Amino acid sequence: MTKKTAILFIDFINDFNFQHGSLLLKECYTMLPNILRLKAYANKHNLPIIYINDHYKLWQANLNRIIDTCTNEKNQSFLKQIAPSESDYFLIKPKHSAFHQTALQALLVELNVNHLIISGIAGNICVLFTANDAYMREYTLHVPSDCIASNDVEDNIYALKMMKNVLKADISPIHKK
Repeated sequence: MTKKTAILFIDFINDFNFQHGSLLLKECYTMLPNILRLKAYANKHNLPIIYINDHYKLWQANLNRIIDTCTNEKNQSFLKQIAPSESDYFLIKPKHSAFHQTALQALLVELNVNHLIISGIAGNICVLFTANDAYMREYTLHVPSDCIASNDVEDNIYALKMMKNVLKADISPIHKK
């Protein structure tokens, strides 16, 4: 079977205004070069990039409104660099998994995707839950270890271990691709 790949970016449009949010933002800035490398890889190989994000009580898949709501002094540079391009997809989600009550499954079917590269925050929550739901839907997975972050490094390591051992995900870093 031919691999048809899509890239999922989970919750990168974020205000980081919560307990330990500053720690998570610091991790995001650290992994930013890898995320940008992943975006460049997707663009070079014409792979769809799908941003799936919390809705920040706006309940509208209005990218500009969500970015405006989330932008602050500490995350402004990150959001500017990570923002979706015109050709990227953007969905909102009500809970942790990008599949739960979203149009993601229908979009992936429309795009004929069977392989997902998942990047995002937090690795131990939304990325892990999304990877779990993708695995249950029989997608093959790559969750680059250098493209996810959690506010606790040990939790991130544990989430990666679970994705590798239980969900059969490739967790090799993107910087080696």
